[in-house]
Amino acid sequence: MAQKKIAKLGVFEKYLTLWIAICIVVGLLIGRFLPSFGQYLDSLKFAQLSIPIGICLFFMMYPTVVGIALSDVKKAVRKPKPMLFTIIANWVITPPLMTLYANLILQGNPQYIAGVILLGMSPCTAMVMWWIMLAKGDLAQGLVNTAINALLMLILYAPQSAFYLGVSGIPVPWDLIAMSVIIFIALPVSLGAVSRKLLIDRKGKEWFDYSYLELVRKISIIALLLTLIVMFSFQGEIILNNPLLVAYLAVPNLLIYATMIAITYGISWLSNWDYATSIDTTLIGSSSHFEVAIAVATTLYGLNSGAALATVIGPLMEVPLMLSLVRLGLRTRHLFPRNKRKVKTQEKRKPNERERKFGRT
Repeated sequence: MAQKKIAKLGVFEKYLTLWIAICIVVGLLIGRFLPSFGQYLDSLKFAQLSIPIGICLFFMMYPTVVGIALSDVKKAVRKPKPMLFTIIANWVITPPLMTLYANLILQGNPQYIAGVILLGMSPCTAMVMWWIMLAKGDLAQGLVNTAINALLMLILYAPQSAFYLGVSGIPVPWDLIAMSVIIFIALPVSLGAVSRKLLIDRKGKEWFDYSYLELVRKISIIALLLTLIVMFSFQGEIILNNPLLVAYLAVPNLLIYATMIAITYGISWLSNWDYATSIDTTLIGSSSHFEVAIAVATTLYGLNSGAALATVIGPLMEVPLMLSLVRLGLRTRHLFPRNKRKVKTQEKRKPNERERKFGRT
């Protein structure tokens, strides 16, 4: 049964790029030829969070966390190095690099520069979990790292943005960040833990693993594809009417993406971490929370400003970029850890329960 499920998943992964491409095209066409529909969807907001995207992201998030056992989370908490590394990547390395790239490439366009910088200041707290699941990363560790970065955003986003933008009074969208934490972390994790326990107690672990998880993961795929249609319908008219401008704004984002992948994936490999840990740190260290960036840019510079446009371009690029990173990870996972013999030796030498109590003899 397990082999059969794995085969089905392989077929899905094989054609995922095609489904994503189709949905992106559909979203662009809706935005271009039915702009009022895209504008209507974009107007449906609560606490600055898009309701359609929020619903879709929740149904992407729940399937990724419902399979996580409490014991896995406890193990992840006991591994502080990857968590510390993602914090450094998101809050120490990315901000100055994004500022540098934006100022070098977008010279003479201060609002575009501001929008790109705001985008680089906000680590992703939602969709990244879905990419971790797809890349066969460590979901428990990804959840812990994502939650920590979400909380740090409350403290660091405003002062970091003010420093790198050189302006004062950066607004913190407390309601948006709070809603993101609730909808994308607290709610799905709580529902996941409760439903996991109830269903396993009632139906058994085998049914849960091979029937229920398979069902909710199909729902998550549908949610992802709907998210793409909705996201691209918001700005389809702008993208199709101004392709050169979109490409211009995309350059610093592409550079920061490539740089952070090289740094996070490379250091993870040199640190001899396993693949699941390495791909977690890379995905979390190279993605962004576009809702926060868009909300701040809109408040500071206006809805129709260049800054707001620059923040919109980021998430439209993120999906194909994250998908390419997932594929890179799956193709190179055999290279992790770097020194497999050393890791295996360390595992063999772990003391058993009696040795921990009485010492080795």
